[in-house]
Amino acid sequence: MVFVFGYAGIILEEELAWNKSGVGLVMAVMLWTIRSLAGTEAEVSMELERQLADVSQIIFFLLGAMTIVEIVDAHQGFKLVTDNIKTTSNKTLTWIIGGTTFVMSAVLDNLTSTIVMISLLRKLVKSPDQRKMLGAIVVIAANAGGAWTPIGDVTTTMLWISGQITTFPTMKELILPSVASVIVPLALITSFASEENDVVEPPSNCEGTEMAPRGQLVFFTGVACLLFVPVFKSVTGLPPYLGMLAGLGVLWLLTDAIHYGEENRSMLKVPDALARIDTQGILFFLGILMSIGALDEAGLLKDLAVYLDQHIPSQEIIATVIGLVSAIIDNVPLVAATMGMYDLAQYPQDSSLWQFIAYCAGTGGSILIIGSAAGVAFMGMEKADFTWYLKKVSPWALAGYVAGVGVLVVQKALMEGFDMSVLPSVASMSLPM
Repeated sequence: MVFVFGYAGIILEEELAWNKSGVGLVMAVMLWTIRSLAGTEAEVSMELERQLADVSQIIFFLLGAMTIVEIVDAHQGFKLVTDNIKTTSNKTLTWIIGGTTFVMSAVLDNLTSTIVMISLLRKLVKSPDQRKMLGAIVVIAANAGGAWTPIGDVTTTMLWISGQITTFPTMKELILPSVASVIVPLALITSFASEENDVVEPPSNCEGTEMAPRGQLVFFTGVACLLFVPVFKSVTGLPPYLGMLAGLGVLWLLTDAIHYGEENRSMLKVPDALARIDTQGILFFLGILMSIGALDEAGLLKDLAVYLDQHIPSQEIIATVIGLVSAIIDNVPLVAATMGMYDLAQYPQDSSLWQFIAYCAGTGGSILIIGSAAGVAFMGMEKADFTWYLKKVSPWALAGYVAGVGVLVVQKALMEGFDMSVLPSVASMSLPM
């Protein structure tokens, strides 16, 4: 009941004027306090240390990644990407924005990619209506691009760090479904778009900010540090957060060296970047993940898994439902809950269940504007409301989500040696007699 009420407080953050990070932290402490009443001090301390060890890996990983991205952004490094987008066709720009966001979010995270691309749109598009629709495309593409790499989304990062998925099998299995989940909405939106609104009128003041000194060096070094993380884990076998912290350390030393003696450029160094990163978001993750950990140690998540297995025998349906629910409820606690529900002994690393969950939780949040961090950021930056997104974007996002699930199902059938001879009989059953 404490978790239900606490999570309701998180969902109703705007209405109650309570910060979700504060609610999450209070909820975590209350749940562990209740948990302490059911066991000895030694038992609960051991459980708490075990959960904190797992959660801290994710926290340190996010801390390093967010700081690296903030340093690159402070140097205007992303101008190397955005300045090469030049077109006056709205339909062409839609595909360029969607494709660029998809690729960018696979390397960065979907939230950062959304912020960067919407900031770009303000420099490229004058019309608020055109910019709002393109911003919705950014949300769909960012969530799709972040779903197929371990560093592209918080949920896939959680599964990767905890050992449910690995880098190359995940990329191989989820690239096609993720591509389908962004191509289908893009094709539908551009097909139904009016020819009269195909011309993009750029703002008159679209020159933009100049890149900081050695900005290109910082950009390429920052991207290399992010790409280094999965390589580090594969080569050394050590946790990914160590690779991310190593990358942060390299970028820290680099910026200290190239800006040595430049007192007026302190905002380009890591200490100032640490003050600008989303600390509230990190504390929210800490609170919600520790809360899920308390439920896990109490055995409630295992009971839920047994209930779902008894009433929903298909892994694919369970994962698909999780993705649909993530359109309403934040995908971080949902994935954290499933990690506690299903054991690696029962569902080993890189099994189809974990791949389905990684895809569905990552892309399902696009169906509603409140379903992902990218959508919430878009809502705040462009003042897009829930109803507008529901009418104009949700049907196309849902079509892309379903298309991706279909690709996943077909891939699994082919990998398991699906008997193609049954297709005619299945087709004849669906035809009217």
